[in-house]
Amino acid sequence: MRHDRLAVLTALETQGVVPVFYHPDPDVCLHVMRACARGGAPAVEFTNRGDFAHGLFTDVAREFARTDPDIILGVGSIVDAPTAALFIASGARFIVSPVLNPEVARLCNRRMIPYAPGCGSVTEISTAQELGCEIVKLFPGASVGGPDFVKAVLGPMPWTKIMPTGGVDPDPASIARWFGSGIVAAGMGSKLITDAAIRAGDWAGIEAQVRTTVDAIAAFRAG
Repeated sequence: MRHDRLAVLTALETQGVVPVFYHPDPDVCLHVMRACARGGAPAVEFTNRGDFAHGLFTDVAREFARTDPDIILGVGSIVDAPTAALFIASGARFIVSPVLNPEVARLCNRRMIPYAPGCGSVTEISTAQELGCEIVKLFPGASVGGPDFVKAVLGPMPWTKIMPTGGVDPDPASIARWFGSGIVAAGMGSKLITDAAIRAGDWAGIEAQVRTTVDAIAAFRAG
């Protein structure tokens, strides 16, 4: 496997922003995800939404395996182990959930696939770590306490790696608040990849926005 568990985890932390995207048109998915990769975020989360999402993902993953093997496709909105297994068999290299499901954790551990479960409490985070999850998804990020919650968790549990989704925006102020609290990455969706850019087919604009966000995160970390 080209992208093993450690390589995927390193990519997620290095790029800092994890683009979260779904569209029913496979050509749009290909354009957007390639733009994200060119912008410095080769690890992209495809959200499992809409009818036939698994078939769509399979087509996209097969195309990237042929033309863009450096792109790392993960799948989000996974709530059960059978669905996780389907996507892993179709090329998913990481799994993200809105909830913590021990069966998904065990499946992903068996296949050496990173699993980022959705957690909203210190107990859920600790349980996820016991199940072998290196990065936990704080979800919904802003609603469960935001950056203050992250700081509070890292006090007694400094080894914790948190990736919020929901509430993190691609602007310097939001990046400073969240990454200043100690997160290792953040999922970003419609504010990073806007509906207007998709409708206009502005792939260069999406690439530029992703690059700006990746660079802003790197600058904050360096400064």
